[in-house]
Amino acid sequence: MAVRNPEHVKGMVPTRASIEEERQHRKIQLAGAFRVFGKFGFSEGVAGHITARDPEHEDMFWVNPFGISFNRMTASDLILVDHDGKIVEGKHENLNQAAFAIHSRVHAARPDVIAAAHSHSVYGKTWSCLGRLLDPLTQDACAFFEDHAIYDDYTGVVLDTSEGDNIAKALQDKKAAILKNHGLLTVGANVEEAAWWFICMERCCHAQILAESTGIKPIPIDPATARSTRDNEVGFPAAGWFQYQPIWQDIITAYPELTS
Repeated sequence: MAVRNPEHVKGMVPTRASIEEERQHRKIQLAGAFRVFGKFGFSEGVAGHITARDPEHEDMFWVNPFGISFNRMTASDLILVDHDGKIVEGKHENLNQAAFAIHSRVHAARPDVIAAAHSHSVYGKTWSCLGRLLDPLTQDACAFFEDHAIYDDYTGVVLDTSEGDNIAKALQDKKAAILKNHGLLTVGANVEEAAWWFICMERCCHAQILAESTGIKPIPIDPATARSTRDNEVGFPAAGWFQYQPIWQDIITAYPELTS
């Protein structure tokens, strides 16, 4: 998919009239993103988390409670966590410490980030073992050209905010990071964008693994074309939001209860 009129697409991203409406929208989209990740097989036991910054309390974020299936997530299941790790709202009492350690520091370091997504998806974690950036082998992969990073210091399950700080430092101002021996992390100006970048990046990992498995050296897109494709067609923020819309339409039709 290529967007030929970026300004038109930017104008399609809706805004809400009040903080309350925006909060409910973010929670519904967050619950929907978990359903999408579950449908696409991105869950791995209790691993994986997606967060959305609260529109009023910007030092707090909504996240999935520890141990609840992605495939059963509803808006009312989400918990609101402050940047000290305290649950301040929600009916569940279990917080994934790794989610807090990573996401609290990414949100703190990146005021522009509304949502962040991480899971142990099969192709993302496979590619992460190579310690390499993705190449611009396809049109879709151009979205990440010069706009993703590698965090190459795996020390075990992330339980300390100091490692979250290091991940945020590696991410810098980019839309995604490959966490070596771990998986993918994507961010966005809304839940929809962060979710789409994760889906797209997972598929780009899959595509490059398949291409390299042929034994023939893949031919990358030249840098100037890759850069232009990123900025004008597939990789600008609103393009991420727009490309997620068909997936959202399918998931809300299949699981309308996620809004409850």
